Order: sequence, then structure tokens, then C-alpha cells
Amino acid sequence: MKNTSQEYDAVVAVCRDLFTKKMKDYGSAWRILRLPSLTDQIFIKAQRIRILQENDVRKVNEDEAGEFIGIINYSIMALIQLELGFVDQPDLDRVKATELYDAKILATKELMENKNHDYGEAWREMRISSLTDLILQKLLRVKQIENNEGKTLVSEGIDANYQDMINYAVFALILMKK
Repeated sequence: MKNTSQEYDAVVAVCRDLFTKKMKDYGSAWRILRLPSLTDQIFIKAQRIRILQENDVRKVNEDEAGEFIGIINYSIMALIQLELGFVDQPDLDRVKATELYDAKILATKELMENKNHDYGEAWREMRISSLTDLILQKLLRVKQIENNEGKTLVSEGIDANYQDMINYAVFALILMKK
């Protein structure tokens, strides 16, 4: 597990860099998105990864890595929206949005470290396609919880599912570098 933390941080640094650059280009326009809209954006990214993994022909010159980065960043946006709610007009500057991003990724990394300890880094033996399928499964769970107006009887909440999606996407990006 000694390298996992550094590998995780390296992946997150790329994602964070893209997030801050997009904040400069677009501001916090994403703040108007309701949670189901963010869930659907993540679903589109995960579904595209699955299609890319299944098809030999690609008509758009983009790879899975960019889509996994999108899953990470949209999931962090969703965690922020869960905390702050959506707004009618963008309301976060780049500094505040980045502070929120950092707080959400820190909590998500702590969750990863705890689970990684208990599971013995089993993800290192997984296929990237399996991680993709797990992300899609988590998305279907989130959609069901959203349809249930956020209520669950015995299951973890939406936030835990977003965190798991972030961690699966980070694991996929780490595995892709090998």
C-alpha cells in the first residue's frame, strides 16, 4: 500500500488541475446543476467508457482516461452540490471552489485508505472493465436513491456512492498507467 497514496495523489493532481483551469474558463456555471443532472453527466461518461471498451472502432479521438477524469470531477461537483445545494446563478469563485474540491477529495481519499486497508488492495488485481461496471452500478444505485427522494432503508447514502465512484475511477487511472 506504500505507493497507493502517492499514485492517488498524482491522479488527483491531474484532475484538480483540469478542474481549476475549467473554473477559470467557465466559472462555477456547474453550480446551477441539480444532482440528477450531475448524475446523468457521470452516467454519460461511464457509459462512453464501457462502449469504448467494447468497440474496436472509435469515431472521436478521445480515450477512456479523459472520461475517468470527468467522472472524478463531476462526482466531486456532486458532493459539493450535496453540501451546498444548487443555485440559480454561479456563486463560487475559483479559490472557494478549489477549497471545497480539496475538502471533498481529502475525505474521499481517507475513505479509500480505510477500505484499501481492509480489502488488501484487491483493486490492483481487477480489470479496468470491472471498475467501469462498478461505477455504472453505483450510478444506477444513485439514480434509484434520487428517485426515492434521497431516502434509503438500509443502504449507504448518495455521498458514499459518489466517493466510491471517485475511488474506482482513480484506481482505473492508476491501472491504466501500468
